[in-house]
Amino acid sequence: MEAAVFVVRLLVGGLLLVAGALKVGHAAELAAAMAGFRLLPAAIVGPLAVAIPFVELLLGAYLVAGLFTRVVAAVVTLQFVCYAAAIASAVVRHLPVACGCFGPNDSAAADWPHVAFDLMLAAASIFVACGAPGALAVDRKLRSA
Repeated sequence: MEAAVFVVRLLVGGLLLVAGALKVGHAAELAAAMAGFRLLPAAIVGPLAVAIPFVELLLGAYLVAGLFTRVVAAVVTLQFVCYAAAIASAVVRHLPVACGCFGPNDSAAADWPHVAFDLMLAAASIFVACGAPGALAVDRKLRSA
């Protein structure tokens, strides 16, 4: 079980690190992509577009390291559920928006497979939260110190 949690923790954390890194420095493009979903007030979109890449980097790093694993995995679960809900909303409303999940060069259309993928990532994050911290986690070292 610990090995499985470790592998899933690395996969989800690594995905967040890549997604966050591809968005850093592209706040305007991310804000435009987020605005296309027509879910948030304009006053929130800009600051959120600046923050999201760094939040994803931080959460990804914590998961990879296994630090605050249970709490971080719970936050990541909520994040992926929110992403899935936003994409599902766009699909239901027939909005021609790009997902934007992996930065400005990600032109993949928001569709049901993206919703399913985000929900799968949410389920993987729940698995990590329930089995935390898993093998080779900083949390494990902190507990034994």
